[in-house]
Amino acid sequence: MAKDYYKILGVDKSASEDEIKSAYRKLAKKYHPDLNKDNPQAAEKFKEINEAYEVLSDSQKRKNYDQFGSADGAQFSGFGSNGGGGFSGFDFSGGFDDIFGDIFSAFGGTRARSQRAYRGEDINLSLNITLKEACLGTTKTISLTRIETCPKCSGTGAKDGNKFSTCPDCKGAGRVRYQQSTIFGTTIREGECQTCGGSGKIIKEKCSYCMGKGVVKVQKNIDIKIPAGIDDDQVLKMSGQGNAPSRPGTNGDLNIKMNLVPDKLLTRKGNDLYIDVYVPFTTLILGGKIDIPTLEGEFSLDIKELTQSGTVMRIKGKGSKILHRESRGDLLVTLKAESPKSLDKKTKEALKTIEDSISISCYPKYKKYMDTPKEVK
Repeated sequence: MAKDYYKILGVDKSASEDEIKSAYRKLAKKYHPDLNKDNPQAAEKFKEINEAYEVLSDSQKRKNYDQFGSADGAQFSGFGSNGGGGFSGFDFSGGFDDIFGDIFSAFGGTRARSQRAYRGEDINLSLNITLKEACLGTTKTISLTRIETCPKCSGTGAKDGNKFSTCPDCKGAGRVRYQQSTIFGTTIREGECQTCGGSGKIIKEKCSYCMGKGVVKVQKNIDIKIPAGIDDDQVLKMSGQGNAPSRPGTNGDLNIKMNLVPDKLLTRKGNDLYIDVYVPFTTLILGGKIDIPTLEGEFSLDIKELTQSGTVMRIKGKGSKILHRESRGDLLVTLKAESPKSLDKKTKEALKTIEDSISISCYPKYKKYMDTPKEVK
């Protein structure tokens, strides 16, 4: 069950940003480990408070949490057919680090920080695959739009990748320290450099290819190797194949949700395949052969005489491959008797003769029914 972050901070779901920040400050000061050295539970409580504030102080995470119960939101929602995102929302920057720095500094602590590492957005999309492709594996080529580091400026945003200078305020670190007055007194606050926007660089002349953004949208064809045995709704993750961040960092991931297209004849449950086959009632009585569809082609199934309708026959090793293993499931065939929809007079007379020649004892279930009194109590 998801944690109740509102309850942890002691605020209502309708609480404003200022109310959330105020509640966090009070609780963070109360449970800070430096002030509760004799209380081992304080550190865990302090961690829980920080977790709650990190989610509720971020508008998008809070929206996801309110709607889905998780700061990450629904795994596959809000993505267009090209699977790509826009140029906004790539950078994780919330008030948590800054406000935590305020509180930490208030207790005499220091926090050494290097330039923030950024991560690009994931690309989430769905891919239709057939039953055979899912069971035996395949390779498919997909086309998508994704954001990549500008090849002309190597992501710097500057012409030729070198028309920039080091930011004089942060000396290339991307972050600076400010003196700030808070409820705890005068503190040293560390935050993103406003002069360079956290990049550590001042662009002298923008790259004309990406217009100074450092990233560009491109259309890509990517080969997707689908492993044998993958099932409907399972997600194939390709690390680093998502969008590039707008600043130096790591690419997001490409997450592909499998959409198994129903087959006309076979159905799948786990690693086994199933099929219902209607055959002439005479074939079940006299025996015979019938062709059954499998992933590799037709399979000739022997039907013994006097086979009952509803009999399930198992064909070993003709099901789906088991994910990441060499073994396979089975194919289960349910045989069902079908009676003719019309008969000529000669055939009817022949069947009547046959019917009269067969004793009722040859039909044990029917005989039991006939011998049971038909009185409903």
